[in-house]
Amino acid sequence: MNRLVLWALLLINIGGTIYGYVWYGSQLSETPPHFLPFVPDSPTASLFFVIVLIGFLLRTNIPYIEALALLTLFKYGVWAVVMNILTLQVTGYLPWQGYLLIVSHLAMAIQGILYSPFLQVKLRHIIVASIWTLHNDVIDYVFAQYPRYSQLHMYVQEIGYFTFWLSIFSIGLTYFLTVHRYSLAKND
Repeated sequence: MNRLVLWALLLINIGGTIYGYVWYGSQLSETPPHFLPFVPDSPTASLFFVIVLIGFLLRTNIPYIEALALLTLFKYGVWAVVMNILTLQVTGYLPWQGYLLIVSHLAMAIQGILYSPFLQVKLRHIIVASIWTLHNDVIDYVFAQYPRYSQLHMYVQEIGYFTFWLSIFSIGLTYFLTVHRYSLAKND
């Protein structure tokens, strides 16, 4: 919670968020307006964390955003790592940007876990974050608004199935790292 570290993370995450929205640019230009909030998964996750970091710098907590940040940072961090590794396996090649995405998204997942002890998340916050996340899965895989990995288009059903269970695991992890951890601390 060192303020210099928080400022550094804030700047890094703002840069990553902007890069992420730019990365989705062509897909967003073709997306129907009512799906726009649900298409750029990773940059929206890092945007949630940017808001959390601003809250920390202002010495306040924003529990609904904190729950969204933890859940989506982990989920989309892991998801992007897996998709890039799958791309490498399917094509036998991954451009340098793919390796950058692996490192940056792994960092997303890790920072969510590392900052979980500082979050003021309760069960109601996780419920709202879970509804957002599962609704996003429906938008992605029922309405075909998932992130485009052209080399993986033949695996969309399997990716959708994996994504659903990754969401469930991420919800459970969010609960375990926040609500469950707090209940254990109270009992000690």
